[in-house]
Amino acid sequence: MLSAIQIAIDGYSSTGKSTLAKALAKALGFLYVDSGAMYRAVTLYLIRHNITVERVEDVLDEIEVDFDDAHRIRLNGEVVDQDIREMEVSELVSEVAKVAAVRRKLVEQQQRFKQSVVMDGRDIGTVVFPSASLKLFMTASPEVRAQRRYDELIQQQKSVTLDQVRSNLKMRDYEDEHRAVDPLKKADDAYLLDNSSLSPDEQLQWVLDILRDKLAITA
Repeated sequence: MLSAIQIAIDGYSSTGKSTLAKALAKALGFLYVDSGAMYRAVTLYLIRHNITVERVEDVLDEIEVDFDDAHRIRLNGEVVDQDIREMEVSELVSEVAKVAAVRRKLVEQQQRFKQSVVMDGRDIGTVVFPSASLKLFMTASPEVRAQRRYDELIQQQKSVTLDQVRSNLKMRDYEDEHRAVDPLKKADDAYLLDNSSLSPDEQLQWVLDILRDKLAITA
């Protein structure tokens, strides 16, 4: 029996990590896990219950985060895929992700996946799966990322400006890179993917080519 294959995709906000990870998981027949959605779900719980970040450790036992059969994120049994993308959640999630107890709880949960998996986030290749079969680190220009996120929110009929999105991304980049626990950084053995000018199909083919050459895996 072949060992499970772990593909870790890290990188900055709005670089298309989830889009690539979902497409890759579908092409390979692997499980897809969005680790960032898990931190967003915890953040949503705090917002809904008017709980400050400083008190999150006190309520962690009340928070159950998992995925349904369609790989949609659930918070205490409720599918919250859309709710966790609200700007209010985006503005607070980096603060929540700084908390060591939150990271311990979610990393432990992420490491329980034993089947072949594509997982994206901020510390997958450095903390969750340091021995992953393949590691990618995604980036794109700040303007491209801001426009992508803005377009996504507008399609969801959210009331937001491009300046707000740009400011939020800049803040999240700084906090992700400078948090004391598991900061965002490229693993030494990760492939760097700057997708500023690449289409989703071009990105997917780029990774599939690496998998074929590195692991003899074809889709």
